[in-house]
Amino acid sequence: MIKFFSLLIVVVVVSCSAPSPSAQQIVDDAIQMSGTEVLNNASASFSFRGITYEYSSKDGKYTYTRSLQDSLQNEVKDVLKNDGLIRYINNEEAIITEEKRTTYTASVNSVIYFAFLPVSLNDVAVNKTLEGTVEIKGNSYYKIKVTFDSEGGGEDFEDVFYYWFDTKDYSMDYLAYSYNEVDGKGMRFRVAYNSRKVNGVTIQDYKNLKPKVKESISLVGIDQAYTNGELVELSLIELEDVVISIE
Repeated sequence: MIKFFSLLIVVVVVSCSAPSPSAQQIVDDAIQMSGTEVLNNASASFSFRGITYEYSSKDGKYTYTRSLQDSLQNEVKDVLKNDGLIRYINNEEAIITEEKRTTYTASVNSVIYFAFLPVSLNDVAVNKTLEGTVEIKGNSYYKIKVTFDSEGGGEDFEDVFYYWFDTKDYSMDYLAYSYNEVDGKGMRFRVAYNSRKVNGVTIQDYKNLKPKVKESISLVGIDQAYTNGELVELSLIELEDVVISIE
């Protein structure tokens, strides 16, 4: 009788255990916890490596602006909207090749994308898959794989990303991605730090790491490589003078 009762308790506990959340649920919770959902209707500005970026989004229409000085001290401004990018030099529209337009577009879009994660993970072209739960540095994380549709996924739609969300507070503490550029293939692993709130929105800086030995690990195993000390710091991704205005 005692053995039967014990078995019954085990069956009840197992049957009542909560199922794992879906990738979509995890991302939705992470966006809510980070406060980044307000960026769908907001404006912002920040400085990254001495270059000023401005962001505006309202009802699906966006404007991303990058302002800098070139080597000849010209004032250069790249303005990216839903219908494409225009470059201005000293306030006059510049004639550029389509190749350069594509390059500038990817560069501006990339900085904005990383600055305001994880809200972009709910874009239409994003495909999300839960790869399970893993442990990094003693904490438990949901590991989510992200790929992109060719339509709406940008120039680098074939790139693969991974994101790690804390199972307790849904903070996005790590991310990784592969890339395939003209100068070669590779992968990066980013470690979040200096997390802070700006007008209720979580903003983070990142340590940007790469494998010590190129092509020595796979992207899917890069979290384990980080744990094993097989990555080396390459650079810091730091956002300065962040201002966010909610519509």
